[in-house]
Amino acid sequence: MKKVVVILAFGLLALACSKTAEVKEAKYAYIDTAKLMEEYEEAKDIEAKYKSKSEEAGRKFEVAEQNFKADAENFERSARANGEAWAQQKGAELQRRQQELQYSAQAVAQQLQQQMGTEMDSLVKNVKSFIKDYGKKNGYKYIFGTGETATILYGDEKEDITKEIVKLLNEKYKATPAKETAEKK
Repeated sequence: MKKVVVILAFGLLALACSKTAEVKEAKYAYIDTAKLMEEYEEAKDIEAKYKSKSEEAGRKFEVAEQNFKADAENFERSARANGEAWAQQKGAELQRRQQELQYSAQAVAQQLQQQMGTEMDSLVKNVKSFIKDYGKKNGYKYIFGTGETATILYGDEKEDITKEIVKLLNEKYKATPAKETAEKK
């Protein structure tokens, strides 16, 4: 009976040692996700696209706001001459217009933010998929993420594959036919 226990103990010890050897051979790396998103061309293009759309919408609202201010100034001058009843009616109309302008500007800003969020979510999903495929192809057991919200507080710089991933993602993005890129916009 003792021989069986000793043999079983040695067997478990050998198994534990082989598992330890596997762990020591595990290949791992990390990616600075904040840096990745800053340097990835597709992410830059999405941000630029929505910055441009936001600026364009802002210019339209500036014109509408200038027209409103001019009408408000005309109202103030005309209010004295046209009496209190007229001033109350026109004042209410101006207030309504001002609220509509504000609501419209907020709605456009929310719509742009939502659209950008959707595109960025899709981009993040594609990047995660790319990293997963990269990890499998290159024999990694783990690829960790670090950056502003990640939980890795330190990583040896020789394990940082951020530059390599950014380079490969940018090459893949640049290789995407212009037609597909235009469809995304």
